[in-house]
Amino acid sequence: MKIFISADMEGISGVATNQQLKTNSEYQRFRKLMTQDVNAAIEGAFLGGATEVVVADGHGNMSNILIEELDPRARLVSGNNRVMCQLEGLDDSFDGIMFVGHHGREGGSERTIISHSLAGICVNEIKINGRVVGETEMNAFVAGYYNVPAIFISGDDAYVKEVLETLPHVEAAVVKRGIDRFAAELLHPTKAHELIREKAKQAVQKAKQCPPLKLEGPVTFEIEFKGPNQAMMTTTLPTVTLIGPKTITFTCNDIVTAYKHMWGCVIIAMTATNGVLGHVNA
Repeated sequence: MKIFISADMEGISGVATNQQLKTNSEYQRFRKLMTQDVNAAIEGAFLGGATEVVVADGHGNMSNILIEELDPRARLVSGNNRVMCQLEGLDDSFDGIMFVGHHGREGGSERTIISHSLAGICVNEIKINGRVVGETEMNAFVAGYYNVPAIFISGDDAYVKEVLETLPHVEAAVVKRGIDRFAAELLHPTKAHELIREKAKQAVQKAKQCPPLKLEGPVTFEIEFKGPNQAMMTTTLPTVTLIGPKTITFTCNDIVTAYKHMWGCVIIAMTATNGVLGHVNA
């Protein structure tokens, strides 16, 4: 039983404000909490019957988890040059995917903590085949390509409600209640870890009964950016069509190819936020 964990930070127990992830002294605290939440999921996975666990650090620069404090039974994918972003290392050898510390999409609930869609600096909304998706749902579609079911999520209550609409079979650990985008009612980390551990255990135990989230045939992405400069620069890729001042679309033969294409567009858009090569004194 091989389990993949995609770990983010906004949905980690204890996180309530963006500054906790940006101010260095606070960030160092929450790196430890992120590692502890992930460890609780790893422990639960092994208690549920997992024999192998791979963790992909998926927040920001994707090197937040403290390897020296990580459960030694797991392997860690860390670092930020990745073709598959939060899913680097995922393939059809896995039996389930868990999403630890994830968050809602920016256009979803007004209460979900630090909501955004992949890159808050540039992305407003992402649609797949006309359906608005958050990061968890989008990643679950990619996992479904490999016949890997999504089996577990953890985060705030509004995020969990959002994801359960698409993934009703997942076990969910609600570690906080959203009050505002930058305010939450928090469980103590010890209680949160107990909940994550138990729900992760249950998730692995029933993983074989969870259906993968499948998407057959050609896949069309529509991405609405925050600025026209971001959208325009993605059209340097000849497969991308501008359908509005801030909105692009493209179609690929399958979800994995489309996911890579989406990530490439987001990378370009982030770079274009303040002008491509704007920092170079030519």
